[in-house]
Amino acid sequence: MFYPVSAFIGLRYAKASKGSHFIAFINFFSVVGIALGLMALITVLSVMNGFEGELKSRNLGITPHILVDQHTDPEAENIDFESIPSVLVASEFIESEGLIQSSQGLQGVIFQGVQPSVMEQSSIVAENMLVGQFSNLKQGEYGVIIGRALSLKLNLRVGEKARLLASENSYFGPFGRMYSQRVFKVVGIFSMSSALDDKVAMLHINDAARLLRGSPQNLAKTRLFLDDAFNYKEVVQVLASHGYQSTNWRDRQGVLFDAVKMEKNMMSLMLLLIIAVAAFNIVSALVMVVSEKQGDIAILLTQGMTRTQVMWIFLFNGAYNGIKGTLIGVLLGVLTVSQINNIIVLLNIPIYFGANGQGLPIDLQWPQVVFLIGTSLVLCFLASVYPAIRAVKVEPAQALKYE
Repeated sequence: MFYPVSAFIGLRYAKASKGSHFIAFINFFSVVGIALGLMALITVLSVMNGFEGELKSRNLGITPHILVDQHTDPEAENIDFESIPSVLVASEFIESEGLIQSSQGLQGVIFQGVQPSVMEQSSIVAENMLVGQFSNLKQGEYGVIIGRALSLKLNLRVGEKARLLASENSYFGPFGRMYSQRVFKVVGIFSMSSALDDKVAMLHINDAARLLRGSPQNLAKTRLFLDDAFNYKEVVQVLASHGYQSTNWRDRQGVLFDAVKMEKNMMSLMLLLIIAVAAFNIVSALVMVVSEKQGDIAILLTQGMTRTQVMWIFLFNGAYNGIKGTLIGVLLGVLTVSQINNIIVLLNIPIYFGANGQGLPIDLQWPQVVFLIGTSLVLCFLASVYPAIRAVKVEPAQALKYE
């Protein structure tokens, strides 16, 4: 197969190991460094993507993605919320703070008045019910669904009763401040394995309104379920353009996700530096090749090869090592990601995640892998530029003077 003479000679230099074992040694470890750095970066990013996805599905499965308050501005345009891109379902929703009391103790919680039919179809909580289901929340029967962590704290089981006290709409009576309260029966228990499992109690929206001494029409906001909670910005902009005020999950959970994102970015930066160090080992190897091959370079120049072609010889040399290390790193990284939980089990490492200890969550995102491949190749190419420029500056007369 025909290819340029610069590529032919550059690949010969890259593959040759008999001339200088030390240069071959440096070349080998630069390839190994690039491969190991890229493998570690792909593995770490995939695991951190998985953790971020788990946080998003668990915490944001309970926290409303967007809440629209239609009572604040009566002049806002009347629109169909479900027609907004990224919005799956819109439902009425009541939220308030209060206390839940059992014979075993007292716990502060957030009451969520929900529409059971919507929650059955659109909420991930419905997929994580341990006992009962949302259809058990029936208007007038005063049922409540709580998290497994809260049920363990208060020793509550399905069928048992608990007293709910609302902090809103309290009034002063003969014995001081009187809070609205009512006895509810536990009709379901969910487990999202999130930090909110012991902080949320879900009621039928009409029962929540009665507890708060109001009507659903006056108390309810509109809860928007999104196809991806991270797409909230576009939806908020559309709502604002129509005159609606809204709050979103970032008001409550934003700090947590910012911390996860910052940690992922810092880990990526540190591992990229490992790849950069390995890539710039190519510089030292190529500089020594240039010094060793000055006679060859002089002969090529006297035979009519241009200096640009000479420069490409060493660019191809460095690119070959970069491509080889990158391909090996990607293959090892993808293989490690696909088998990491099996490796953990094989090595008996005590890492468990989730209620059933199913292992590390993995989310391999191919756009990230493509970006890492491009970054690695660019670093290797840049590392080859300086030795190539040095090769161009070789003067044939000086190089062949003592040959």
